Amino acid sequence: MNHPHDSAGIGAAMRRIVKQAWPVLISQWASMAYAVLDTAMTGHASSDALAIMGLSISVYVTVFVGLMGVLHALIPILAQHYGAGRLHEVGRAWGQGVWLALALSVLGIALMLFPNIWLAFSGDVEPAVRQGMASYLQALCLALPAALVFRTIYALGTSVSRPQVVMIINLIGLVCKAFFNWLLIYGKFGLPALGATGAGLSSALVAWITLALGFGYLRRNTWYLQFNLTLGRPRWRDQQELLRLGLPMGGSYLVEVCAFTFMALLVAREGVYAVGAQQIMSNLAALCFMMPMSIGVATASLAAQAIGAGRHDAARRISYAGLSAAIIGAVLTALLLTTQRETIVALYTDDAEVAVMALALLQIIPVFHLCDTLQCVNSYILRAYKIAVVPLLLQIVALSGFGLLGGWWLGFGPAQGALAPLTDLLMAGAPIGASAMWLMATLGLLLSATLLHVWFRRVAP
Repeated sequence: MNHPHDSAGIGAAMRRIVKQAWPVLISQWASMAYAVLDTAMTGHASSDALAIMGLSISVYVTVFVGLMGVLHALIPILAQHYGAGRLHEVGRAWGQGVWLALALSVLGIALMLFPNIWLAFSGDVEPAVRQGMASYLQALCLALPAALVFRTIYALGTSVSRPQVVMIINLIGLVCKAFFNWLLIYGKFGLPALGATGAGLSSALVAWITLALGFGYLRRNTWYLQFNLTLGRPRWRDQQELLRLGLPMGGSYLVEVCAFTFMALLVAREGVYAVGAQQIMSNLAALCFMMPMSIGVATASLAAQAIGAGRHDAARRISYAGLSAAIIGAVLTALLLTTQRETIVALYTDDAEVAVMALALLQIIPVFHLCDTLQCVNSYILRAYKIAVVPLLLQIVALSGFGLLGGWWLGFGPAQGALAPLTDLLMAGAPIGASAMWLMATLGLLLSATLLHVWFRRVAP
């Protein structure tokens, strides 16, 4: 039996992807805006507060994104069940995902309770920064279980092509986040001014509010009754399927985000102003990354639905349409980043020293974003085919070996300064170590994108 989309061309597939991607994009931006709000609202307080935020968010994002990546194994699993018409399997697999999210939150909390282990990479960090970082991460431990369980609701909505509700919930959460930040960071209505710790407590409150809204919607929306959503008991066979795909997916997410984390920890050696500039770069790169990520998620879910229904030609066409849409979006984003650098930096900080360093580093971010887009969408396409181990190995070589280790070697290690002639040309005025790290990260992303696409062509010629 032919599916109505089987004969659709690349243009029609691109329109389907964009239709599903834009709510995912807004949802991701709203989630990402939590960190942007924390950085901006504390950054205008002091350079020390910005340093605390920069280091803390780097650790939290590393932990959260790695664990979130494991849970995102639900997207191709649920989408293939949905495409094949196995509706009750969708509900059962989702319940198993909730159990996995709770287990992963225990692991994540353990990793965040000992920030001094992370700071071993950062050299001599001021005691006030260490103390503030520990306090902020303790507050975020309260947020982690709710945030991870909410990702299962996100995965469900995405895999069955209904991402709008999660978008609305995240926008509500963003409004709550701004209000709670204002209350707790600055100490309004008689509350103590908690600074960075207040931002962490605000995140915890919002995480539990959004989770309650998500569960409430699933219980009251009659369309979801067809899936018979239920927690049931943890089943080792189902957990094995999730982990078989989720662990390498989480590893891929972790490899991608570790570059930002260890860059932040290493750049801390170049002083508080460099840390502030690095945090602005990381925030902006992550904010831009939401565009290719949303297109990648939409492409992967639609391709997985087609694979589940046995429509492999349609899956391949959807994959190429997703790549095309992402490239167009990346070019437009790169143009915006090139023409609006000063305005963007002014939104983040009033500190002149931080702004000068950030403006210097931002010269490379348009090229970085283009490379990031290509490697992101290629990795999501492979996940639609439930291929995760090979992409992980390719990303370890390209991003960790070539990009991160190469950046350390040329920026802080034995070959420090070897890239100075090139970085002075591309990022004039940027710190030696930070500029080398960003250049090598960009080249690592380009290598990763190339290897992943070659493997996709092998899987779906």
